[in-house]
Amino acid sequence: MAVEAAKPVMVIGIDDSEHAVAALEWTLDKIFSRTGRLQPFKLVVVHVKPSPDVFVGVSGPGRIAGSVETYQALDDDLKRKAARTIELAREICAAKSVFDGEFEVEEGDARYVLCEAANKHRASVLVVGSRGHGAI
Repeated sequence: MAVEAAKPVMVIGIDDSEHAVAALEWTLDKIFSRTGRLQPFKLVVVHVKPSPDVFVGVSGPGRIAGSVETYQALDDDLKRKAARTIELAREICAAKSVFDGEFEVEEGDARYVLCEAANKHRASVLVVGSRGHGAI
């Protein structure tokens, strides 16, 4: 009985920016859609939810500038935004006939969290949008 070799992993970072959405769509069009049913990579789509601490200042040891209610409301809003972003990514993948991707929401600084996700999944490729800076 032959054992199928594991596919290489591709991690795609997604947020609600037009550049991240364009990077996802481009990748699916150029790499996944051209191969038909045989997908060349295991796809992992990662959205990084910022911590509310980034938006609510800390005014001393363990004290938040603003109320706990403000902090919680902000965190709830960031969670809703993350859920919408992942739903959009799922819809884009489905529209491009890519149905077996994994979708994750992590919290923290996107620069570090995406690198950690690439390491965790042993990714061969990490795809991110250009943030409007153009090609590297």
